[in-house]
Amino acid sequence: MVHENLTTLREHLVSRKLALEHAAELIDVIGAISLASRSIAHKVRRARLADVLGEAGGDNVHGEAQQKLDVISNEVLLHCLRRCPSVGICASEEEDEAVPVRPLSDGGRFCVVYDPLDGSSNIDVAVSVGTIFSVLPNDDESVLQRGERQLAAGYVVYGSSVLMVLTLGEGVDLFVLDPDLGDFVLVQQGLQLPASRKIYSLNEAYRDDFPGGYQRYLDDAHAGGYSSRYIGSMVGDVHRTLLKGGVFLYPPTTQAPSGKLRLLYEGNPMAMLVEQAGGTATTGSGRIVEVEPAELHQRTPVILGSREEVARVLGHLQE
Repeated sequence: MVHENLTTLREHLVSRKLALEHAAELIDVIGAISLASRSIAHKVRRARLADVLGEAGGDNVHGEAQQKLDVISNEVLLHCLRRCPSVGICASEEEDEAVPVRPLSDGGRFCVVYDPLDGSSNIDVAVSVGTIFSVLPNDDESVLQRGERQLAAGYVVYGSSVLMVLTLGEGVDLFVLDPDLGDFVLVQQGLQLPASRKIYSLNEAYRDDFPGGYQRYLDDAHAGGYSSRYIGSMVGDVHRTLLKGGVFLYPPTTQAPSGKLRLLYEGNPMAMLVEQAGGTATTGSGRIVEVEPAELHQRTPVILGSREEVARVLGHLQE
């Protein structure tokens, strides 16, 4: 008797008969991202052996030192997406500007935005890193769209196993890369966040720079017996929060009053996933996906996770 899970990512998406215009083409885009992420996973595993750890010698548009694997991962994703006939525009955290691939008139009906390797500075110490992505319609040939317009969002975790968490607007599914098959296979459908869990995740070293409401929340959490969990890569922290519950926070600070995480590449896709899993994702003053982006690399504060835990944070922010 065969016990292996043999439902591949593509087979699962095709079987769902998505009620979306151009669903087949959207599945092809997810397939291109899947192919790129399998290649990136291989390169991450061999990073030390291939001598591609450390900085690449330049800075990205944000003034941050690019890691060698940032550059490699960005090139892999762009290569795979350019070959997909329905991709019109790509936008990467590592690129200064959006990259036109083909006009809408030639079939480029989707925009794909992505953080090619979130948490890449952690590779040197073998901490989980990942790829975050979002697919948007290319109606007006611009990626500057509210997160509400996302057609698909997801991330890939490169850790002890390689996982893809994906939503196409109808729930959240979990896939694992089977190294024997060389493909992602379905392991869980309809992921749901617990409504509450006494866990918070943020870099508490910056506590003194947080606005007062966040400091009050931390005082409350300490008094209430909460556990603190913080990995330092958004993919790792949000993945744990999605599976275990709790709240992930990246507040504004005096040095970064608009927050640090990027709205298009990090905030919106993670917000879509969390909301589809029954959680809440907010900037502290409204839903992340309702923010109107004004620029490609716009930043945003992030509070996301279990409904009751996010409500608890907001209660302190509103005092």
